[in-house]
Amino acid sequence: MKLNKITKAAICMSLLAAVGCTGDFEEINTNPNGITPELFEQDFNHIKGGFAPMFNNIYVYTPEWVYQLQQNLNSDIWSGYMATPTGFAGGINNTTYALVDGWNGFIWDYAYSNVMFNAYDIAQKSKGKYDQFYALSLILKVEGMHRLTDTFGPIIYSKFGSTESTIEYDSQEEVYNQMFSELDFAVTELTKRVDAGEATSFESTDLSNYKGDYKAWVKFANSLRLRLAMRIVKINPALAKTQAEKAVAQKFGVFTTNADLFKIVSPVYNNPISTISGAWLDIRMSADMESIMGGYQDPRIETYFDPSTQFPGQYKGVRTGIDIAAKSDHQDFSGIGAVVKTKEVVLMTTAEVYFLRAEGALRGWNVGSDAKALYEAGITASFEQRGAAGAAAYIADNTKTPKAYVDPNFPVNNSPAVNNVTIAWDAAASNEVKLQKIITQKWIANFPEGQEAWSDYRRTGYPKLFPVLKNYSGGTITTELGVRRINYVQSEKAGNSGGVATGVAKLGGLDNGGTRVWWDKAAPNF
Repeated sequence: MKLNKITKAAICMSLLAAVGCTGDFEEINTNPNGITPELFEQDFNHIKGGFAPMFNNIYVYTPEWVYQLQQNLNSDIWSGYMATPTGFAGGINNTTYALVDGWNGFIWDYAYSNVMFNAYDIAQKSKGKYDQFYALSLILKVEGMHRLTDTFGPIIYSKFGSTESTIEYDSQEEVYNQMFSELDFAVTELTKRVDAGEATSFESTDLSNYKGDYKAWVKFANSLRLRLAMRIVKINPALAKTQAEKAVAQKFGVFTTNADLFKIVSPVYNNPISTISGAWLDIRMSADMESIMGGYQDPRIETYFDPSTQFPGQYKGVRTGIDIAAKSDHQDFSGIGAVVKTKEVVLMTTAEVYFLRAEGALRGWNVGSDAKALYEAGITASFEQRGAAGAAAYIADNTKTPKAYVDPNFPVNNSPAVNNVTIAWDAAASNEVKLQKIITQKWIANFPEGQEAWSDYRRTGYPKLFPVLKNYSGGTITTELGVRRINYVQSEKAGNSGGVATGVAKLGGLDNGGTRVWWDKAAPNF
């Protein structure tokens, strides 16, 4: 297997003890320890080794500072979930729309070196021979790499592993179409094995809560298809409808109970946000969370956040994009709570799937129920997942709205509420108001997974968030719309400049944070 220099870099970072990282990639599958291929392949060990890096780097557990750069100081903040009290780089950084290439390169590099490379390697060893492993690797690949294309737009996908000196990027439309096809293969393959009563081959290497259960993985693949279908609703509504209905109609369906949700469970490491917030004090509750959850008097807030140590008994958030003179000005506001004090990372909730179906029903799709019932089921599932009481009363509340934000230390950061919708479903409301309710509740339920929330915000404009007060983008990113994508990283510009040029051409705009990705169409929601 001869791969180009970009893929070589990925291999060097990903191969464990099985392969030394040298220039001789023709011998990549040779075990240097003298173990015969027959022994190494016993119990599929030659395939299984690639799965742990995929699981552990969709959302980097450790070191925590890598997660901080991979997601926390970008989508976790741009989603309106969290804010930082720390004035990194003199306050001129991602949070104030001066995108930091040195930070954002970790998003790209970890996806390719750990997720994409290992998916490629597993495919070489299993496709057409051990297709249960190939199918499972495809699901993980789609989960990991859709996050990358949603962040950058066009990416290297179908041509990963090319021997050419320049690797061409796929358009985001091409990436999505391939992902739908990969999910087709995975669902068909694993369903066939469930129907045949085949015992799982995956339990010992499955780092999720599914413990190798093929049926559970099919449900996740269907639910992931539903997520991707909704993402493209404004750019290709016909395909979105087809894929969404296909996901729900598949014989095992999508998530319906909280036992179905997808999470990665580390045997060793804690959720990295627990360290970034609890030990480093570098991340706090956002002003948007304080406004929305505080205004609704949402009981889940007790699980999501810790009370402020500066203002005991109160949940105090920090506004993003403000002038930060000293970390001490806001570091004692609310940190992230019990939801991250765990070894688990939830990447897709059952509540999300109900809200996806609620939006589908609102659009007239056949998703098994009506919008109101699915909306309320999503709220109920979230309350149950978080162990919160009072879901029925919360669902029926048609008076409470988000509250104004007050910074008790710096009144210049204050703002009236901007996301002014109530909770209770209103059959007489416009579709736009109904969608705002759906996405607002979906946003609450998906916390703290900021990548998905940021994508929803870009696609729909909901929930409405407080604008930044400091915008150092030099005019490339508007305060009104916020960051739409991240520009291509320096490692790619240095090592694959011709490929980057193909990506920019397919992006259809300038390579900066203000250019919309393919599915982020500047058009009404309805």
